Amino acid sequence: MSHYPTVSAVVPTRDRPELLRAAVTAILDQEYPAPIEVVVVFDQSTPDDTLTGLSRPDRRVRVVTNDRSPGLAGARNTGTLAAEGELVAFCDDDDEWLPGKLRAQVDALNAVPGAEFVSCGIRVSYDGRTVDRVLDRDTITLDELLRDRMTELHPSTFVIRAAALRDGFGLVDEEIPGSYAEDYEFLLRAARSAPLANLTVPYVLVRWHKRSYFAQRWDTISSALQWLLERYPEFATQPAGHARVAGQIAFAHAASGDRRGALRWARRTLRGNPREPRAYLALAVAGRMVRADAVLRTLHKRGRGI
Repeated sequence: MSHYPTVSAVVPTRDRPELLRAAVTAILDQEYPAPIEVVVVFDQSTPDDTLTGLSRPDRRVRVVTNDRSPGLAGARNTGTLAAEGELVAFCDDDDEWLPGKLRAQVDALNAVPGAEFVSCGIRVSYDGRTVDRVLDRDTITLDELLRDRMTELHPSTFVIRAAALRDGFGLVDEEIPGSYAEDYEFLLRAARSAPLANLTVPYVLVRWHKRSYFAQRWDTISSALQWLLERYPEFATQPAGHARVAGQIAFAHAASGDRRGALRWARRTLRGNPREPRAYLALAVAGRMVRADAVLRTLHKRGRGI
């Protein structure tokens, strides 16, 4: 069917063989009336060429090695540049696409003239519980993203026109420290180009767990978020959004044991928005009234992050 373009699903992976196979299988099982290829990108780990044996008619699995900067950003870009589809989709190796995802998103993309990017809701799984997270809107603007990270916009929901990645707003930025928040930076840059289309349905199962690569990398998180504030001066137009990111930095300092840094960033947060809860959480952690991991567990059970 000519109005259904070919799709390349890029799956970066690192030392999660069982979850990876589940992620790849869920992509291959999509009921979609055009060819899908899955490009599995091994990052800082040994490639498993047996994955190509999962291929089936119009559903090809390819295995490549990240030959760019180590980390998620370089791995996503390696897969994107190797992709042959007219659309590129992302899926993390510990997530799963749910039935109907791809066709519904492509239908939504085709319905909006000039649209380059479409996302959807997520079903968060943490500690044996699941919570659906969906946005109540079918388009997302840059100003909205500056105000709110919208964690519903998870990388595993992204479907993008390949031409926009290669000749438009570009690839994932590999300069961000440790590849942390590379997905948020990518969203901001895409939204600079055009509003993002979105489906109000949870079409991706997202697993949050202690094996997350960034679970305890607080110094990297702080550096990456400061890099983000410097890279996007537009945050100055959205004080609440700037305060939100500053509050995350304050919490990262507190969680890493840097009480002075936590206090400095908490003050900066409260100057921008006295109602920003992350500042108070950072102060509580810095004052040893609560543990950072206890805060995160409580938030994750509700399908939320810091």
